Amino acid sequence: MARLVTRRPVAFLVLTMTLAFGAESLRAQGSVPALTPQAPAATFRSGVEVVTVTASVRDADGRVVRNLTKADFQVVDAGFSRPIQDFYSGDSPVSVAILLDISGSMGIGGNMDRARDAVRTVLNHLRTRGDEAALYTFDSKMQEVVSFTTDLDRIRALSLAGRPWGLTSLYDAIAATSKSAADRTNRHRAVLVITDGVDTDSRMSPPQVSGIASSIDVPVYLLTVVNPLDHPGGEYSVLGAAGESSNVGTLADLARWTGGDMRICSMPEHTAAAVEDLFGELRFQYLITFEPGARPGWHPLEIRTRKKNLVVHARGGYMTAAR
Repeated sequence: MARLVTRRPVAFLVLTMTLAFGAESLRAQGSVPALTPQAPAATFRSGVEVVTVTASVRDADGRVVRNLTKADFQVVDAGFSRPIQDFYSGDSPVSVAILLDISGSMGIGGNMDRARDAVRTVLNHLRTRGDEAALYTFDSKMQEVVSFTTDLDRIRALSLAGRPWGLTSLYDAIAATSKSAADRTNRHRAVLVITDGVDTDSRMSPPQVSGIASSIDVPVYLLTVVNPLDHPGGEYSVLGAAGESSNVGTLADLARWTGGDMRICSMPEHTAAAVEDLFGELRFQYLITFEPGARPGWHPLEIRTRKKNLVVHARGGYMTAAR
């Protein structure tokens, strides 16, 4: 995940709760289609001096790696290696934008109840000092219910009751929420989306949304809530890989392009494990800065480690304007 900032000391979440397999494991099984993120139409103003990338790292067993140094990383910008200028690691406060799907499809199979429980689980993982959260809901339109606040009881006090209704503009809502999260000053920011993964009314496509979120360095995490009978690979699943929806691959790609991840949850224990894992990753992201390339436009970006058998999650590119 990379964003462009002016040169200054390094002091800098929209979280999608979709109960699903991690993007990497889906791709390893061959069920995630290979798509390409679409660069946002808008470009950054010239004069930008550094790009900042937040990256999380896991080992071969999926555990978060927290002890890497600047020398362990390599930045590859449009095929060219870039020297790392500044580097930061450590446990830091988080800013999480919770985006809750309240559209009509969430009323099927108890998914709305699972989504409400997921919101409560997320709030229980936030700390009273430093962490902040905001709550947004969406059906055909996105609504800000509680703006970013460190007074988490403001969100806990909400009943979240009501009957799901309306069409689903999932991708449009993710794009709008990502822009709100981009303004936060905490080093670690994300969008957490809690949804059934169905989109029926968006004007934007997943590649367009991922391009926006990537360009402003906001990872998107998806928690897809589903009925246990519809959970691919779940304990009570009646579907195998052949029965998986194409939406799973599309959403997993969106999350991966932004440096986020995706989970499918059909039972409370799935949600608890997914949220615990998510916060373990968010709090221990690495911050890396480097000078951007001179060529204007979209720069595909890859963050690598020099150590073997480690997987890096970081955004897939950034934008520059003519200097």
